[in-house]
Amino acid sequence: MRLLVTGASGLLGLNLCLVASKHGSEVVGLVHSHSLQGVPFSIRQVDLLNTQQALVQMRDLEPDAIIHCAAMADLNLAERNPDLAYRLNGDVPGILAGAAGEWGIPFVHISTDAVFDGSKGHYVETDTPNPLSVYAKSKLVGERAVLQANQDALVLRVVFFGWSLSGKRSLSEFFFSNLQAGQSIKGFSDTFFCPLYVEELAEIILEMLRLELKGIYHVVSRECISKYDFGVRIASKFGYNPELIQPVRMSELKRDAPRSLNLTLSPAKAQNAMGHALPSIDEGIDRFYQGWLDGYPHKINKFLME
Repeated sequence: MRLLVTGASGLLGLNLCLVASKHGSEVVGLVHSHSLQGVPFSIRQVDLLNTQQALVQMRDLEPDAIIHCAAMADLNLAERNPDLAYRLNGDVPGILAGAAGEWGIPFVHISTDAVFDGSKGHYVETDTPNPLSVYAKSKLVGERAVLQANQDALVLRVVFFGWSLSGKRSLSEFFFSNLQAGQSIKGFSDTFFCPLYVEELAEIILEMLRLELKGIYHVVSRECISKYDFGVRIASKFGYNPELIQPVRMSELKRDAPRSLNLTLSPAKAQNAMGHALPSIDEGIDRFYQGWLDGYPHKINKFLME
């Protein structure tokens, strides 16, 4: 299978390309401003905002499936640049999904748990979204554009952690880096989520693609946790001092972009479709730790172009 992955330099995109390559897929990773070197898959530089040229480039690659990971994921950047956020997160996914439909190939769109307002938690796929930030609102527009353009598309609401090119893209890396340096940091005790380790998420995406699933699915850990407790678990796993993490309440802080507090999602629909449970948070942290022991962060850091 020739797999086309957008956002191949991002946290999910890179790990997905690596996992898919390891599982025998021919992978072409699309990047924009951050190119890669020495990766075990093909790289193409594409500007997704120049949609017509991007579609020509993508069609010429003759993919068997497209997984769309690219997005403006920085909440504060999206808040400052709403027009760009809505173009990249809202318009582009629908255009790509429509093209995949015309080409007769599967399309997977990566969305976010943040499409909900966090007022109740344990959200299922049929709950009504109510995004708070520009980022979350633009991602919901993208979901709807994808499904309107391509009724066979697969839309995944996710939240994940892992090792990235820069070492600064995930909450797990934030905790790890500061704990390793002996720095005192804060963790939100009133903010809840269900994060999956990124390589586990990549494996699940490939499994769902094989199963030819379509529609909206919540692909998150079967377990939920506060961000403070997540940090404490990482500290414990790596043998660092958990007392370096100070519990604070996000609800009491002023933020540039509004945040949802309870983004716990139910993965029951995905688990039923695949016939097995999704991983626990501790299973993910174990793999995050094993990656560090195996030198994985150093390995992928070398992929970054100077």
